[in-house]
Amino acid sequence: MVNGYAPKTLAEALELRGKYDLVPYAGGTDLMVENRPNVSYLFLGKLPELKTIREDAVYIRIGTAVTYTEALASDLVPQFMKEAISRIAAPAIRNAGTFGGNLGNGSAKADSVLIEFVTGAKLKLLSVRGERIVDVEKFYLGRKKLDLASDEIIAEILLPKAGIDDYYYKKVGGRNALAISRVSFAGILSVENGVITRFSAGFGAVADTVLRFRDVETMLAGKTVEEAKAIKPELLKAYGEKLVLTRGRVSAEYRKTVCMNLLGDFLAEKGI
Repeated sequence: MVNGYAPKTLAEALELRGKYDLVPYAGGTDLMVENRPNVSYLFLGKLPELKTIREDAVYIRIGTAVTYTEALASDLVPQFMKEAISRIAAPAIRNAGTFGGNLGNGSAKADSVLIEFVTGAKLKLLSVRGERIVDVEKFYLGRKKLDLASDEIIAEILLPKAGIDDYYYKKVGGRNALAISRVSFAGILSVENGVITRFSAGFGAVADTVLRFRDVETMLAGKTVEEAKAIKPELLKAYGEKLVLTRGRVSAEYRKTVCMNLLGDFLAEKGI
């Protein structure tokens, strides 16, 4: 068995991915600690098409082989995303770890994925059959379960440019550095002329996938800040009913308490 391939072009990578049963990787920071016998790999970390950060009229487009360190140095990457990835592990990991790996790992603890959920990001998936654009929320099917065909690679993250400046982000770990999230929370609340134009909230590391409840978010859409304050108890109750969490390194009860506290702090910080 060939242990791995290092294609020189994206076209070659897609051909290999379609022909063989391969595990794609770029930084390999998660794979290094795993012991996978009889596995062949597809190295994507040097492909120029996956190493770019660019923008169009609607999106910041981040190649999946872009490292966290490269993203932190980019003027195009929004501060919201930088806030999260700056807390990933330590510099050595950020120098190697990539956005594609964070997604492909299929973990609800993935720091960059939480931001992608809350901003409503999309993913560009490629195969020899063509291109597919998928909402990140639909890409995650459960713990370690992704809407990714055996011949596809994750090529690009499409991060919306508009309306993501009024953000809130917190990560709760067992220590201040090199910490895997026990609970993470991110939110956006935009107000124009006293009216809420955007509200979204996501909870990471507390279930099989990142949690975002769009039906609850509609409770604040189009409300004035004063109206939002009036229904805040109702909003918190709705979230409390939706947050059915799993036990991890800490209890489900602890996780839910932290989630509700962070949600309340987010709303208070935004004047609600």
